[in-house]
Amino acid sequence: MAVPTDAELARLARRVAKKYLAARQSLATAESCTGGFIAKLLTDIAGSSEWFDSGVVCYSNAAKRWQARVPASILTRHGAVSGPTARAMAVGLLKRSGADSAVAVTGIAGPTGAVPGKPVGTVWFAIARRTGARTRVHTIHKRFRGGRDAVRRRAAALALRQLIAR
Repeated sequence: MAVPTDAELARLARRVAKKYLAARQSLATAESCTGGFIAKLLTDIAGSSEWFDSGVVCYSNAAKRWQARVPASILTRHGAVSGPTARAMAVGLLKRSGADSAVAVTGIAGPTGAVPGKPVGTVWFAIARRTGARTRVHTIHKRFRGGRDAVRRRAAALALRQLIAR
């Protein structure tokens, strides 16, 4: 996958906006390795206040616990970069924000931070949606190649594509 350009990312963000506006639903973002990039792309769109609820950058474990309500036991058992953590971030922010959907991204953008079994470029995604009284969650794991900017851009693009598809 080529590194997405600014124009490609903006196009994807507009497609997300169109989908959420048409459905009259709201979206929240919980971002770690992308550092608020997804929220920035979405709020660059005029009128995003009609469907964008909130975005949090929860970079540290303490922030993940406080802002996205990730239980300390999940972070201790699975680590900050894991499927269970991404899932907990999305579900926690969904509960905290009141949005209809939440997307969460956590990973290792590099150039440092790799640990055994989790190399640089490892990213976990989760999308949580309210469906009546239930919450449905879909998680994805990817390993992106390239430097820090490439990993973050690829992660943002994949998150936006998943929001369009789901």
